[in-house]
Amino acid sequence: MMQIQVNTDNFIHGDERVIEVAELAVQNDLEHLSDRLTRVEVHLKDQNADKHGPDHILCTMEARPRGMDPMSAHHEAADIQAALKGSAKKLRTRLSSVFEKADAHR
Repeated sequence: MMQIQVNTDNFIHGDERVIEVAELAVQNDLEHLSDRLTRVEVHLKDQNADKHGPDHILCTMEARPRGMDPMSAHHEAADIQAALKGSAKKLRTRLSSVFEKADAHR
């Protein structure tokens, strides 16, 4: 069973809605790989929190595949949902590629 852990900085409040959106993004893009993953960590950070202006969200997702080193992907966007979606898509692509190569060597 794949665990999902969500971490936010002091400027993004990690309320239930943010956690729900993050978990949904991970599940949508990585659920088909869940039997090969032990955990996915989601880190959300507001890059412009100390400045006046639009939000600039950085999402870093780190997956922990069974028997392999952790892999991560980053995506910056104007809002949390877009940052999550972009990061999850990049991580899915990366993991799928690594798993395909590993399976080909078996």
